[in-house]
Amino acid sequence: MSSIIKLKGKGVTKIIKSKVMLSPLAGVTDKIFRKLVRKWAPDSLLFTEMINATSLKKGYGIQKIDQLGLEHGPIGVQIFDNRPYAVSEAAKLAEDSGAFLIDINMGCPVKKISKKGGGSALIKDRLLAIELVKRVSNAVKVPVTVKTRLGWDNKQENIEEFLLNLQDSGAAMITIHGRTRKEGFSGTADWGMIGRIKELLEIPVIANGDIKNPKDALNCLKKTNADGLMVGRGILGSPWKLGEIDYAIKELIGFKEPNIEEKLLLIIEHLDELIKEKGTHGLLIARKHISWTCKNFPQATKLRNNLVRAIDADEVKQLINKTIETLNTDQKLLI
Repeated sequence: MSSIIKLKGKGVTKIIKSKVMLSPLAGVTDKIFRKLVRKWAPDSLLFTEMINATSLKKGYGIQKIDQLGLEHGPIGVQIFDNRPYAVSEAAKLAEDSGAFLIDINMGCPVKKISKKGGGSALIKDRLLAIELVKRVSNAVKVPVTVKTRLGWDNKQENIEEFLLNLQDSGAAMITIHGRTRKEGFSGTADWGMIGRIKELLEIPVIANGDIKNPKDALNCLKKTNADGLMVGRGILGSPWKLGEIDYAIKELIGFKEPNIEEKLLLIIEHLDELIKEKGTHGLLIARKHISWTCKNFPQATKLRNNLVRAIDADEVKQLINKTIETLNTDQKLLI
């Protein structure tokens, strides 16, 4: 099974060497988290957090794309807004910073975004969505892609025609979350409908929704015949998950999931990077990652509760190192 995905921009062709991608996740997929994911997924397309076009243009969102060109592997930038000129200007800034591609968000279900005409609201304002793709495609040389959903509040909205129009307007790839905006993240992603859309489009189609492990990934590829997969919430607390899925898709053997000690040491590594980058605020950011990572092993609940209440980085490290010592001692006693 070929793992290469080719995307055409304005005079350039970009090649992705992995079928599994990291979804843009607000408050999660910053450059520090991407660095962790990249350890296990050297070829995957990773995304920044989604960025508001206005914040990027005014400069206070620039830290999200700062020095993208220095990162290893392809990094996409997802922009949300409903003003073609603003998205085009932001896209150019992202391209100049080293973005591998520009993705236009047409799927975010969050009300504060959709009520302003961005994200999933563009599914309803289709002429504007088409204009966005045209304008951004003309503004940058890198490929322009779209991430969207199966509809606004039902699946009878002729989403197929909408996606065909986006393709004709210059979209180089479309990622489809297998739910409507109304469904949010409830219920089950409709992989079958993604498969029907894949048959209609000529550009690459990426399936998104309910992909949490290699088994899900392989089942989704089989049912959709999609060109690739995008993993979102399944990565939380498991930055190695993208690499594990990539191994399965490429039919490679020997992937090693980090053991308990390695996962706990990963928390320390992540925390150190956050403190270095963001100072004491880094501990607040680390707490949510700690909650996601610290699970499924003896003492996990107790440790997690203690870690999220820790007042500084030193206390976090002491708690983790003490737990590792206890786990190692218990393991020796079992032997």
